[in-house]
Amino acid sequence: MIDAALLAQASALLDRCRAHGLRLVTVESCTGGLIAACLTAIPGSSAVVERGFVTYSNEAKIELVGVDPDLLRREGAVSEAVVCAMATGALAASPADLSIAVTGIAGPASDDTAKPVGLVHIAAARRRGAVVHIRHIFPGDRTAIRLASVATAFRLASTLAL
Repeated sequence: MIDAALLAQASALLDRCRAHGLRLVTVESCTGGLIAACLTAIPGSSAVVERGFVTYSNEAKIELVGVDPDLLRREGAVSEAVVCAMATGALAASPADLSIAVTGIAGPASDDTAKPVGLVHIAAARRRGAVVHIRHIFPGDRTAIRLASVATAFRLASTLAL
């Protein structure tokens, strides 16, 4: 069952997109489709949600949304540059108007000693428009980090759903 507060945020984002005639695409790594699941749990979401990509592996980021392999090698999957590339790549790979992208380290451990558990990069992008990014280090366990990432992604995307 999805948390009622997340469903309320998802519903508000969908309403905002609907009011402005926007279609939405998601591209998710550490959230593993949870953003898309929250959005599509709302009746009528098909009028807004165009598609969702779960790009958990680097290969998926490259193949599905066109992230440059050199960028991944240089910056690492959990980085501002990569999440922004995911957001713009999702727009290129779909007819949507607005994208939400998330990549991070949900734990319980990190493969990268320089990047702590809880580090999450979130981006939202508009077709032929702005790309916004936010970086957080969320506290808690894997579930808490993923849920906080989803809530933050909804808030960030709402800033571009105008």
